[in-house]
Amino acid sequence: MSSPVRLLLASSHPGPTVTVTVLAAVIAAAVGHPVGLVVLVALTVVAGQLSIGLANDWIDADRDRAVGRSDKPVAQGLVSKRAVRTAAFGTAAVAVVLSLFLGPVAAVAHLVLVGAGWAYDAGLKRSVWSVAPFVVAFGLLPVVAVSAGPQAQLPAVWAIATGAVFGVAIHCTNVLPDLVDDAATGVRGFPHRLGLHAAGVVAFGALVVAAGLVLFGQLTGDDPVSGPGVVLAVVGTVAVVVLAAVGIRLVLTGPPTRTLFRLVIASSLVLVVELGLAGARLVA
Repeated sequence: MSSPVRLLLASSHPGPTVTVTVLAAVIAAAVGHPVGLVVLVALTVVAGQLSIGLANDWIDADRDRAVGRSDKPVAQGLVSKRAVRTAAFGTAAVAVVLSLFLGPVAAVAHLVLVGAGWAYDAGLKRSVWSVAPFVVAFGLLPVVAVSAGPQAQLPAVWAIATGAVFGVAIHCTNVLPDLVDDAATGVRGFPHRLGLHAAGVVAFGALVVAAGLVLFGQLTGDDPVSGPGVVLAVVGTVAVVVLAAVGIRLVLTGPPTRTLFRLVIASSLVLVVELGLAGARLVA
């Protein structure tokens, strides 16, 4: 991890960045966008996510250093705050430029999505409204992926709702392992005010709601899935409910770890891949 590029990538929250990009790309492919447009969606989203992650580590550098975060290169002094700040603004600029090629609807949705992420980094994470940027950003992710291109189609309402609910689960589980460090540095967001157990139950309860919304969306409407698609829909939902049950058990019986966040990420990937394979109609 000695090269500047690798250090900057490590400061960009690479796990969530890659996951969100994969989600957007799979959704874009599932609605039948051409390969070139799917690649453009992926590049645009990854640039935006890199900027959000880099901004987070730049803004929180002093706080992370105070609590001894060993997973943060800037907190360890391996890369300067100035370099991370420059990279954050640079990738944000790239995200803005690429967004313009997605079409007006997708461009506006992506710019609001990135703006929500930066608003969280800049201060909303310290308030009871810390969950709002996640609800907005993940609710808009299907809009970016589906509405890209000249036709500018909108996703089904259930797809937007699913993303918004997932945002609650992702925010809560991502914060749980850092509750003690956050309390020491004055951060009291939505999960902090709920407390460990309540926030964990809310997170995995939201995961179950999201799975239910996806199942509802696939089995109802003018063009529901049929045959093997029904089996995939049910299996995917059951898998997510099982993961949620495991998550609740871990929250109630042990210390919070990154495993909780990984369970939510795994669930999101299960559902989005299932949507693609089942041929669910994501377009409104």
